[in-house]
Amino acid sequence: MKRRITVEEAQQKQNGAQAAQWVDVRSESEFAAGHIPGAANIPLNELEARLGDISSDKPVLLICQSGKRAEMAAELLEKCRAEIVLLEGGTKAWSAAGLPLVQSVRTRWSLERQVRLIAGLLVVIGVALAVSVHPLFMGLAAFVGVGLTFAGATDICAMGILLAKMPWNKSVSCVVVKRDEQGATS
Repeated sequence: MKRRITVEEAQQKQNGAQAAQWVDVRSESEFAAGHIPGAANIPLNELEARLGDISSDKPVLLICQSGKRAEMAAELLEKCRAEIVLLEGGTKAWSAAGLPLVQSVRTRWSLERQVRLIAGLLVVIGVALAVSVHPLFMGLAAFVGVGLTFAGATDICAMGILLAKMPWNKSVSCVVVKRDEQGATS
């Protein structure tokens, strides 16, 4: 069963006894740019593969930017979850109501987006050089096309593997401070 609730209703029920599991179905980068506190990120394209991450014993509140993707997610989940709730207006309405959003100061581009950017640039450069310098530069565009075709067919992307090793894609590390019963750090 699918129903809709307003931002005000959602805020009141967020920490109540019948709290729902809040699932934001936007992409990872959209989620990092600003999401409702306590919401879990399960992008729409991963939803069917991650059904085990979605509660089967409590309502599921679906969230997206404005409501369209949440509606699509609800259609996918209706067959396997009893109670589905849609947040009317999504994070736009939440933010417009002056409610807090969790935002990442440093949002990193997804590897897929980085691959698309680099591949596109290589194709444009290859064609431009083929037109202006020598026709053999068209081989660069062809090489990128073959690489993308291979990546699509095998799910192995050499460019993605290389980009994952770049410094801007490294995880931010943090130091875990352990405290004893008296509060002293070790």
